[in-house]
Amino acid sequence: MAAGHYSPDSDINATRPLRIGYAAGAFDLFHVGHLNILKHAKSQCDYLIAGVASDEMLELTKGVTPVVPLFERLEIVRHISFVDEAVAEVVQDKMETWRQLRFDVFFKGDDWRGTPRGMHLEREFAAVGVDVVYFPYTVNTSSTMLRRALDALTRPDAASRWQTRAIEGTS
Repeated sequence: MAAGHYSPDSDINATRPLRIGYAAGAFDLFHVGHLNILKHAKSQCDYLIAGVASDEMLELTKGVTPVVPLFERLEIVRHISFVDEAVAEVVQDKMETWRQLRFDVFFKGDDWRGTPRGMHLEREFAAVGVDVVYFPYTVNTSSTMLRRALDALTRPDAASRWQTRAIEGTS
C-alpha cells in the first residue's frame, strides 16, 4: 500500500477487509514505552495510524508545552516501522477523529481503563463498532519522568551542580 492516507474504499484485498487501528499520543521525548505501544498496536491490526497530538492539544488537555515540536514528532513517528501513517491530532473529540479516519480499533494506555473518560469512550466507540484495546504503560520510562529530569537540569541550582561536576571531572 502506498504511503499516505488510507481510504476505506481502496482496500487492496477485497476478500478480507483491513483492520485499521488508531493509536494516539503526544510522542514527546520519544522513548521505549512509545515504541512498545506502537509495536503492540500494529500486532493487532493490519494498518496502523498514529495520531500525534498537536502542540495546542497538549497545552489544552494536559497543560504541557511539548519539548519537541509537532512537525518533528510527526517525522519521528512516521518513520517507525510499525506505523503505516502518522497524522496530527488537532481535535479533542475522538469520535470526530473516527469520523475522519474510520478506524476499527482504538488503542489507549491502561490508565484510562475504568475511568469515567475511558468508559464514556468505550460506549461511544461501541455504538459505531470500534473496539477499545488498552495497553500497559512501560513502568520504568515515561515522558513525565523525562520532563522532570529535564526541568531539574535546567534549574539554576541543578545547572550549577552539573557545571561544578564538569570542572572537577566527576560527571
